[in-house]
Amino acid sequence: MKIAYLTAGAAGMLCGSCLHDNTLAAALIAQGHDALLIPTYTPIRTDEPDVSQRRVFFGGINVFLQQKSSFFRKTPWFLDRLFDWPRLLRWVSRFAVSTRAEELGDLTLSMLRGEQGHQRKEIDKLVRWLVEEVRPEIVVLTNVLLSGIVPRLRQELGVPTVGMLQGDDIFLEALPDRARVLAKVLIRENCATLSGFIATSRYYADFMAGYLKLARERIEVVYPGINLNGHGGATAASTSRPFTIGYFARICPEKGLHIIVEAYRLLRQMPGTPPTRLRVSGWLGENHRAYLEEQKHLLAAADLLADFEHVEAPDHAGKVRFLQECDVLSVPTVYREPKGLYILEAWANGVPVVQPRHGSFPELIEATGGGVLINPEDPLDLAQALRRLVDQPEAARELGRRGRDAVQSRFHAAAMALETLKILEKHLDHTDAEAQRMPQGKQENWATDQHG
Repeated sequence: MKIAYLTAGAAGMLCGSCLHDNTLAAALIAQGHDALLIPTYTPIRTDEPDVSQRRVFFGGINVFLQQKSSFFRKTPWFLDRLFDWPRLLRWVSRFAVSTRAEELGDLTLSMLRGEQGHQRKEIDKLVRWLVEEVRPEIVVLTNVLLSGIVPRLRQELGVPTVGMLQGDDIFLEALPDRARVLAKVLIRENCATLSGFIATSRYYADFMAGYLKLARERIEVVYPGINLNGHGGATAASTSRPFTIGYFARICPEKGLHIIVEAYRLLRQMPGTPPTRLRVSGWLGENHRAYLEEQKHLLAAADLLADFEHVEAPDHAGKVRFLQECDVLSVPTVYREPKGLYILEAWANGVPVVQPRHGSFPELIEATGGGVLINPEDPLDLAQALRRLVDQPEAARELGRRGRDAVQSRFHAAAMALETLKILEKHLDHTDAEAQRMPQGKQENWATDQHG
């Protein structure tokens, strides 16, 4: 199957959606399919081999300039390609990370308006490339914020288009109220002609059906899977180090680093707590370095800084080493996580997890038996759960073994690709059946419309 995957670069960040999209595309390619991962806005960033196309569409510089000035809406394409140079986009991304979503309301609405927005020229480039050079059998949008291009894709390509739901609400909720309301209306209108949707958890399918007023039966669920290459299985018990609590995720308030810092302070105040340490790693943007320093000051005030370590975002091998040196992982997110790749990575290395009872976490822990659920945004409940695992290391290792077994049998990249493929094939079969039901004359006209 020839699949065009349109993904959105995250301005140089290591983000879960980029990692998920790259892993899925790589697994489909490994299974013999022609899966093209096509970045938009900026190149993607991943700690595994990058399978995305080198060319970036809707380059962030051009999109921004066309939003701000009518002059750039008329410039020749060859000039635009200079601004779409991947190395330049990566460099500019270092400054774009601090751009807040609430400042992007007008640009978001323009993109969602598609050909009626200021970025029509960018749509022309993408559609021409897909029609003339790629000719995919199916198109997948890895987020519905790209849905402004759907009407034109349907008109020019005539192939099924599927939308993935894996965190769109997080961006939308950061927009000003007026922009958010209008954006949701535009997304609903754009998505009316989508063939269907794929969500990363039952929770998120249910939530987005209500949030965007979508028919729930149009949303199917494929749980995330990770590439198991390099992950080391169960961690070995170590008597040479204290019990280690790990946090591995983007370092920011929404991921809940401050919650685990407070929980660690409470844990160390409990009578009889044996030696423990807290290790933290993950992608850190310059806009959140002050937030990390604030957490370190809190630990220093509690005389715990000597038992804390921050590890700068490592490469893939370094991430695996970090996880294997943990006895438990906790990322106590404030928001309701739709995916949770970091807990799959912990399980792949035999590490149990302690997570909030919201988002996708209850589903994943129920399916694996690999962790413990706690009350959301409750440092004391987290501290008490961690203390139970500190006191019962063999029980903690058993949770980790269960998680490892589940990831190896179900939550891996190959399984994710096979489940996704079944859904895409169903949409292809449905489109073919529609064409066969048409009278002969209409079939010929339909084929001409679809394929030129």
